[in-house]
Amino acid sequence: MTETASRISPPVSAGRPWSKVLAFFRRFERPRLALREDWLFLFLAIIIGLFSGLAEVCFHVAIQWIHLGLLGSSLAPSFPAVVLVPAAAGLGVALLVIHLFPRVRGSGVNQTKAAVYIYDGFIPFSTVVGKFVTCALAIGGGLSLGPEDPSLQMGAGIASALGRRLRMSREKVRLIAPVGAAAGLAAAFNAPISAVLFVIEEVIGNWSAAVLGAIVLAAVSSVMVMRLFLGEEPLFRVPAYHLSHPIELLAYAVLGVMGGLCSLLFAKLIAALRPRLKALPRWSHYFQPAAAGLLVGLIGLEFPQVMGAGYNFIDQALHDQFTWKILALLALFKILATTFSFTSGAPGGMFAPTLFVGAMVGGAVGGIERLLFPNLGVSIGSFALVGMGTLFAGFLRVPMTSVFMVMEVSGNYSIIIPVMISNTIAYLIGYRYQPMPLFDLLARQDGVELPSMEERREETTLQIEDAMRPPTELVLQADETVAEVLPRVEALHQQFFLIRHRDGNWSGVSKDTLRRLNGEGQGDLRLSEALPNAGMPHLHPDQPLDHALQVMGDWPVLPVVHRADFNDLQGVISLPDILAAYRAASGNHPGNFHSRAASQANTVARQKAL
Repeated sequence: MTETASRISPPVSAGRPWSKVLAFFRRFERPRLALREDWLFLFLAIIIGLFSGLAEVCFHVAIQWIHLGLLGSSLAPSFPAVVLVPAAAGLGVALLVIHLFPRVRGSGVNQTKAAVYIYDGFIPFSTVVGKFVTCALAIGGGLSLGPEDPSLQMGAGIASALGRRLRMSREKVRLIAPVGAAAGLAAAFNAPISAVLFVIEEVIGNWSAAVLGAIVLAAVSSVMVMRLFLGEEPLFRVPAYHLSHPIELLAYAVLGVMGGLCSLLFAKLIAALRPRLKALPRWSHYFQPAAAGLLVGLIGLEFPQVMGAGYNFIDQALHDQFTWKILALLALFKILATTFSFTSGAPGGMFAPTLFVGAMVGGAVGGIERLLFPNLGVSIGSFALVGMGTLFAGFLRVPMTSVFMVMEVSGNYSIIIPVMISNTIAYLIGYRYQPMPLFDLLARQDGVELPSMEERREETTLQIEDAMRPPTELVLQADETVAEVLPRVEALHQQFFLIRHRDGNWSGVSKDTLRRLNGEGQGDLRLSEALPNAGMPHLHPDQPLDHALQVMGDWPVLPVVHRADFNDLQGVISLPDILAAYRAASGNHPGNFHSRAASQANTVARQKAL
């Protein structure tokens, strides 16, 4: 036990009943970890999943009880409650956020990313409590927001607290927040695969094996807890899908266009209104959520379906219980109600509203197609289901998550073709006309620059072939003696020479070293005998260019060899070559040095030299 640990922990007394419990937990303190931290990290992921699942169950129950207590059990609340309750809930949320929980604003996705990339995984546990209370009140009170994004942040906060409590390393604490995020989102969605993909696609942006394993364990354990308490029923009852006719795929393409346009409308409304409301005087922030609740309530007089998360009505749309005109109006008013609710500063998520709008848009497109082509036997539920993924891809810009979400919810692999068609079109429309994804835009509006996962996906990765030069310099053979090669190297301005070994290894030697060896009487020795094998690394043309920086070390040049024949020298690369390629890629080099076209020219030159 270290001195630091002894100062913060009370002494263990054998006579006290809690002494054995305290001694047990002390075994997990970092100075005396019996297990490697990597294994502890995986074990902790399961614990995080269990706690996150329990938190999500309580969150779900709290929202339902608040809704029943304030708005009653009717699907269409009566006047004046339908107008006054969302306004009163908005006012209560504003007071809590401003005076008690200032960190709970927003959906929770960017806050989790900020914890990972700015605050070393730190999320105060008070944020978990505040998110639970304020979001339950906002959603249960009728504001048009969803519980999934808050669940994500609550899971991340639980994970952060456990990681700090167990004194894990800075690296592990930073990575543990996405583990909790996946657990919280998986329990909220009842869809572990989609949760894992979203966290990887939007929060951390990589597929590290250790992190992926922990995320999967957390997501699975949280879903198991949630299903234990709330049942194994999926989030929606999805009707069976069957492609009636190939021409139906054209209608799914139309759905992709409509979904992309609705995504643009949704994103641009939020992007335009949110900074204007934030710029208003501080006293107005007390009343903005109340005003948003009042507007939502006024819409709810005619369309109560737009209030709250709206899962029940998504289920009805999947089962063809609305006309296409009603579906179109519900989509439009849900966009407006969610824009009012979210931009007012009320904490809550965007996932459920996105699914709601997508289901209504998809059902409307399916209804119109059924009117135009009654003989095709179009399934409205299938279009509503595909529409959910379409809005997810176009609005939240997570294309992989959107595809697997629909598959996981439906349990039907055959729907993947229309999903891919529609989602791709919506994503491309959003990418073309809304260059900055929603979460990145919200972060910039808050004065924070978080890494954009979409920008990372779209970045062109430079490869070694973009920077390497043709092997025109003299290459020495390891079987040659020092005396044999010295006259040849003396005739050249070249100062460093690569040495090719028969077994495919490479080494190098400078001209000064060869002179010194010859002067010491070692001229008759072969290069392989006179020079110690320094283990020069070799590269391949298709490897990322940053790999060359990692292994360059003090070598002036490195060999670039064929993957099937290490003796086949395809080029050489040096640090100036690497820097020139990066300058050319950023547009700061006038000569556009070493583009791919230049790499092809280098290959031709090499072939001629051979």
